[in-house]
Amino acid sequence: MTAIVVLLLALCAVSTGGVFARIALDGAGPLAVAAWRLIIASLALAAPGMLRPVRVEPLDRARLAVAGAALAVHFALWVGSIEFVSVVTSTLLVSTTPVWTGLYGAITGVDRPRRSFWGWLSVAAVGVWLVVHSDRTLVPHPGHEALGWLMAVGGAMAIGTYFLIVRPIRTRVDARAVVTWTYPAAALTMLLALLLSRQPAWGFPRQAWLGIIGMALIPQLLGHTGLNVSLRHFSASTVSFAVILEPAITAVLAVIFLHNPLAPGQIVGGAALILSLAKVLHEEYGHAEESPQ
Repeated sequence: MTAIVVLLLALCAVSTGGVFARIALDGAGPLAVAAWRLIIASLALAAPGMLRPVRVEPLDRARLAVAGAALAVHFALWVGSIEFVSVVTSTLLVSTTPVWTGLYGAITGVDRPRRSFWGWLSVAAVGVWLVVHSDRTLVPHPGHEALGWLMAVGGAMAIGTYFLIVRPIRTRVDARAVVTWTYPAAALTMLLALLLSRQPAWGFPRQAWLGIIGMALIPQLLGHTGLNVSLRHFSASTVSFAVILEPAITAVLAVIFLHNPLAPGQIVGGAALILSLAKVLHEEYGHAEESPQ
């Protein structure tokens, strides 16, 4: 029972990311929000790795640095998309990562998806269409919804790139080594982007700082740490299956804390999208577990 509670609490913590991002954006720019979120998370998560150095081959270091840059792109695009579309729509679209990694596998032959993948991809496409065309939530910069959709999908592709780079390296190094190299690389990438954009990097109102700090502490430290703890009690397929519930939880949190209404089309489309992703992940991991080791 304790393990189930830990997993559920971790999911709730991860799902607060969109809400904290919306709060942070009321006073800070998207690049600054993403940069400071990564800087704070880097200090909290990567500092122990710096104090206790881990051995990583030079080529893997370079790959992890590239993965960190992809992670920075993910956060920049995802946070930026919330300026143009609702938190719910942004979270749903940025959760389509398995679709894009599946397409990559189909094209390259690396981890080629099963045949049923394409049927569920069609269901996901209908769900996405319903969600984005039913979104009537007021946003800071209306009239640019298409840009928000593209940014959120770009964020999904970026985190997919991160997973594709990191996954083979994880067979050689542990999670602490990955965090030690990817988070600082992501933070430096975002800091450079912030400086080049000449957008304000500090001087934000208290509410914005609370949102930034909340993003770093709750979704990252509590949420992702809780998911890692859950892997000791549940299989990877179970935890991965549970994580796709994040958009649904985020939708509920957005209604409660941001007063974002949910249109019927968003509810139906979101359910179709979550169902399709759940089936794709479930079938993929189920097939992997049935395969001989």
